[in-house]
Amino acid sequence: MNTQFRKPLPGSSLDFFDTQAAVDAISPGAYSKLPYCSRVYAENLVRRCEPAKLTDSLKQIIERKQDLDFPWYPARVVCHDILGQTALVDLAGLRDAIAEKGGDPSKVNPVVPTQLIVDHSLAVEHAGFEKDAFEKNRAIEDRRNDDRFHFINWTKTAFKNIDVIQPGNGIMHQINLEKMSPVVQSRDGVAFPDTLVGTDSHTPHVDALGVIAIGVGGLEAESVMLGRPSYMRVPDIVGVELVGKRQSGITATDIVLAITEFLRGEKVVSTYLEFFGEGARALTLGDRATISNMTPEFGATAAMFYIDEMTIDYLKLTGRDDSQVKLVENYAKQAGLWADTLENVEYERVLRFDLSSVGRNIAGPSNPHKRVSTSELAAAGITGKVEQDGKLMPDGACIIAAITSCTNTSNPRNVIAAGLIARNANAKGLTRKPWVKTSLAPGSKAVQLYLEDAKLLSELEQLGFGIVGFACTTCNGMSGALDPVIQQEVIDRDLYTTAVLSGNRNFDGRIHPYAKQAFLASPPLVVAYAIAGTIRFDIEKDVLGKDSQGNDVTLKDIWPSDEEIDAVIAQSVKPEQFRKVYEPMFDIKVEYGSDNDPQYEWRPQSTYIRRPPYWEGALAGERTMKGMRPLAVLGDNITTDHLSPSNAIMLESAAGAYLDKMGLPEVDFNSYATHRGDHLTTQRATFANPKLFNEMVTQLGKNGKAEVKQGSYARIEPEGLESRMWEAIETYMERKQPLIIIAGADYGQGSSRDWAAKGVRLAGVEVIVAEGFERIHRTNLVGMGVLPVEFTSGENRHTYGIDGSETYDVIGQRMPGAALTLIITRKNGDQVEVPVKCRLDTAEEVSIYEAGGILQRFAQDFLDSNVN
Repeated sequence: MNTQFRKPLPGSSLDFFDTQAAVDAISPGAYSKLPYCSRVYAENLVRRCEPAKLTDSLKQIIERKQDLDFPWYPARVVCHDILGQTALVDLAGLRDAIAEKGGDPSKVNPVVPTQLIVDHSLAVEHAGFEKDAFEKNRAIEDRRNDDRFHFINWTKTAFKNIDVIQPGNGIMHQINLEKMSPVVQSRDGVAFPDTLVGTDSHTPHVDALGVIAIGVGGLEAESVMLGRPSYMRVPDIVGVELVGKRQSGITATDIVLAITEFLRGEKVVSTYLEFFGEGARALTLGDRATISNMTPEFGATAAMFYIDEMTIDYLKLTGRDDSQVKLVENYAKQAGLWADTLENVEYERVLRFDLSSVGRNIAGPSNPHKRVSTSELAAAGITGKVEQDGKLMPDGACIIAAITSCTNTSNPRNVIAAGLIARNANAKGLTRKPWVKTSLAPGSKAVQLYLEDAKLLSELEQLGFGIVGFACTTCNGMSGALDPVIQQEVIDRDLYTTAVLSGNRNFDGRIHPYAKQAFLASPPLVVAYAIAGTIRFDIEKDVLGKDSQGNDVTLKDIWPSDEEIDAVIAQSVKPEQFRKVYEPMFDIKVEYGSDNDPQYEWRPQSTYIRRPPYWEGALAGERTMKGMRPLAVLGDNITTDHLSPSNAIMLESAAGAYLDKMGLPEVDFNSYATHRGDHLTTQRATFANPKLFNEMVTQLGKNGKAEVKQGSYARIEPEGLESRMWEAIETYMERKQPLIIIAGADYGQGSSRDWAAKGVRLAGVEVIVAEGFERIHRTNLVGMGVLPVEFTSGENRHTYGIDGSETYDVIGQRMPGAALTLIITRKNGDQVEVPVKCRLDTAEEVSIYEAGGILQRFAQDFLDSNVN
């Protein structure tokens, strides 16, 4: 700790580290030009960096050098139950490995405060039009997840520094925004900025509060938990100036879908965004959070807003203690994190977005950045003639309409707008179509309280949008089963069916196995589509129904005014509602070591929790990177949903067959996500997405030409035998055949899913060669000991005519950014040498990779320093 810059914080009993003094001592006047994120990272260095290294590390930030690593120590780790549980399963397995080597397992604990919120396990088996849907869904959640919840409850007292928020309380990001983040921390008499990593790609949600919050994979989160710094390089920080004023009737969802399209086009992948300008200052905190939540859909790492009056108003609204609110304002002004102190910031690049240009939007199909104006649905080919022909439902039917996800339920304006449009629709006698499975799944119990106060919850319930849970649900693919009659008609008629949700992801195959495509929309539009019942509907022009006088009713007849929305919020959203929800939730004390043995007693028949294998067998062996055969040859935009899906497990899948063999009833197969604590179930999910296109597997198309076959397929070589993906993986595992994956651009987009890396490693994949990698997935690959390698000079799989019949070697020294050689040996024996780039980006990553992965590195370091 650099006590030289520790000073009393004026107007407070706390100290702070005067980062401006430290920076300006090196380069006078430099602090005033630093972006917000640079100031926060500089403070972290001043407070935590070794004194001898401080000057050089600060120079990296001042001079924006990106060729060296610097350490970042986040203040806390936030996890949802899927990746959080998986991380803790790994730590429990690490305890066993340490004990077997003679170490003390009780010494393996998170060093950094870790908050785990159980929010990814509830499926909407009972829809919002059913009585007591919430209670019924919760009962099913508890029954299905008994093994998981038993383990999670063990962790509460078995590990130090773990807080667990039990199921049924909300979504991690919304709880983080409304309660968990103090914005400014105070520990050991020192005030400093709150920062965190979270095991979900939408962790940047809380960037809206001015809190640097980075989504990471479970493996990187484990590293931070155990007190290791997150090594990073000075990021590209892009200023985004928001100008103009939103049009009347336009929601924050409309704005964020337009911004997502805009920023994707501006190539902001892996950058840190800082929103500023008069447009930004006019946005409520809820609106800002809607934008920050979509950070991974921009391709960015963070989406920050400065601390200002809107921040303070929000902290008061959500019931924070007065003393904490005063600390935030005082510290931000003293430390140069208040908006008025950032007027001279210099960005390498500034983008400008005009809020007044935004109209009503939806996004889809299949991509969050594929924006479509609702005034141009016909031109986009989305609308069409709706023909039911006496059938139960039309082609293009919306089988799911869900108000879900922290993206939108963190924003009272969006939720109140949905309630008002429901009220107006009810008054006109409109109803949802009977084939639409409707649901409301807020991210916070406070939403229920203010909807009840505004007398709008009953209006939503009347249209079928009753509360089904306080959890992720549909947005995470936990949409639950369809009515069997509806499902059978979808199958029998091969209907084009869709989902409309107020979430943040709509990738193919994610939302529901029988929803062929999905569209993102604001909560009030979700209500409107439930009434329309089909995506073929021109939502701005077509008639939703008739009122009691026989008059046509269209969207404009039921859309609420901005003034009415704001009036309801002013009257019905209150600090005491947030206090009522959160005070009891966070007033539960548990005592470390009070009940539990430091080693978990694994349940041998569990398909949810199983001792991990990462210190055993092939995973503990050397990776030769010789004679590798391709498991898959893939195109661009492969997502973690392709690599390891999270949605419901079907009986005909490899995982379904395994669960059936284990005696689990099909009704309780649950989702892939919930089984990620058991590698025997989850490794069978590798490339299990039915929307996968593995270019090694082709078929004759209708035009008589070969086309890539869609589905979870592979080709076993050298036989050239087509098979199911899991059959190929099993075959190669038996042969102990090292594998490689060849892919296109943006490999690993989507959720920060460590099993997308664990699955391929367990299959025997040693190297992945792609045109480019998504940030979080690349770090997860390194964390599992898989080498990420990039084509160079614009080359790709087509350049070399790769068809999957080849074998591959990788040679060269594995160092950050090093030039390696990929040797391709064709079936006829011909060889070609391809220059490729090593994507181990830091010395720390090289160290982790050489150890075989992050867990192996933990074990080595722990035993070196702690063995008895």
